[in-house]
Amino acid sequence: MRKPHILILGGTTESRRLAGKLAERGDLDITLSLAGRTETPMAQPVPVRSGGFGGPEGLAAYLRNHAIDLMIDATHPFAARISANAAEASGLTGTPLVALRRPAWERQQGDRWTSVATMTEAAAALGETPKRVFLAIGRQEAFHFECAPQHHYLVRSVDPVTPPLAVPDVRYILSAGPFAEADEYSLLTENRIDIIVAKNSGGDATHGKIAAARRLGLPVIMVERRPTPDVQAVGTVAEALLAVDHILSPAMKRGV
Repeated sequence: MRKPHILILGGTTESRRLAGKLAERGDLDITLSLAGRTETPMAQPVPVRSGGFGGPEGLAAYLRNHAIDLMIDATHPFAARISANAAEASGLTGTPLVALRRPAWERQQGDRWTSVATMTEAAAALGETPKRVFLAIGRQEAFHFECAPQHHYLVRSVDPVTPPLAVPDVRYILSAGPFAEADEYSLLTENRIDIIVAKNSGGDATHGKIAAARRLGLPVIMVERRPTPDVQAVGTVAEALLAVDHILSPAMKRGV
């Protein structure tokens, strides 16, 4: 009897945890797909493919050629393109799709957020007066802040920012989460940060800087998420596991 084959579009802590939980069952074939943008990705508990698919048509072809029975979109909340491609490929092939989307952070008492829709808006929201800015947005979109060279930037990313930012005052930190609130508090105070730019990624791994900013009374420019495709969605790994059982149980009983 052929095992049902699940394709997980990953790159998040949740995708790795989900892959591990599914692999423990032994009754499924799991493939985890990573975008390939991280130079030294973490070890994964299941077979991994790396790189893009070539748009929705390429992803649809992969689903057909590899007899995928279920696709799970567990990509980063800001990976809007692959999520849109996944929804379209699901429609083209009839492959069931579940999106594992961690809930966004919600504003709490004491938060000083300025919500914006894009990195361009975030750069403009820094204002003209020079500030000490903590850019906690990763490396791929840091270039947007070259239009505001009057600020001092502290940029944290997993991999180096290449090419380096064309601004006169910038320092880089290479580090991967999770980041504890106490450590983020020390980072902000020791570097005399005036303002933070962050993505509303949700989850616990990078929330420490938001909690630390609240304690310090620091303003945060929060880049909010784009609208997501209207597909079946869950918020936790546990809910994703239940969705897998619900979707695949009929096929497993038939002996796919």
